[in-house]
Amino acid sequence: MAATPTSKPLIQLRDVGKAYAGGTTALAGLNLDVGQGEFVSLVGPSGCGKSTALRLVAGLTQPTAGEIRWAPGVAQGRPGQGRDVAFVFQEPTLLPWSRVWGNVYLPLRLRGESRAAARDRVDEALQLVGLADFHNAYPRELSGGMKMRVAIARALVTRPKVLLMDEPFAALDEITRSRLNDDLLRLWGEQGWTVMFVTHSVYESVFLSQRVVVMAARPGRIIGEAQVAAPYPREEAFRRTTEYATACERVSESLRRAVEEPGV
Repeated sequence: MAATPTSKPLIQLRDVGKAYAGGTTALAGLNLDVGQGEFVSLVGPSGCGKSTALRLVAGLTQPTAGEIRWAPGVAQGRPGQGRDVAFVFQEPTLLPWSRVWGNVYLPLRLRGESRAAARDRVDEALQLVGLADFHNAYPRELSGGMKMRVAIARALVTRPKVLLMDEPFAALDEITRSRLNDDLLRLWGEQGWTVMFVTHSVYESVFLSQRVVVMAARPGRIIGEAQVAAPYPREEAFRRTTEYATACERVSESLRRAVEEPGV
């Protein structure tokens, strides 16, 4: 089953497979289009290859079958090396010996940009995530939510066209997670990124996304999707609507089938 975008495709995965040397097949026949400026979430059972798909799009690993196509105008290469793609991992992975400003500056430093040349961009990224007043703090002085904001700022400092997020809020409490969901949607609306977001939470995926793509158990492939037509901005009241409940039920039903469907 091919998952189709709501706008002109920016990223296309065609019959993508990923097999590892030990014999594990993580993905098989994965077909997915992601539109320019679209917010797409991937959900599915543990081990279905959601994170693997994201890492393939990021260029952190290569497919063993199929291909990934990019629309013209998107710079290729690994994240942090001039590509228009940024990756936010589940763990913030901050440098403990470096202050917040230095952690956000890191991808630009790896590109060879001086601190003076990068200053405005780092300051802007910290301002966007609400951490301008914490630029001089060390990671140990921050809460879990603040650390994740630093990780997001580190991604934003490269001014990406595509933002890949691998369960970035999974370890946070519900209040912090909800607040960061709101902040993420605000930034997406302001910056116009294309977002691919991996989550285990049906409720989070429906709240955030224009489209939720459901993957089956290993080997990972797409078995369903749900469009979420509710307009943005989405606020807390959206979670109490019939539209939200119905979309959550559609995704939940697809997940039940994903767990029951045998591998190929």
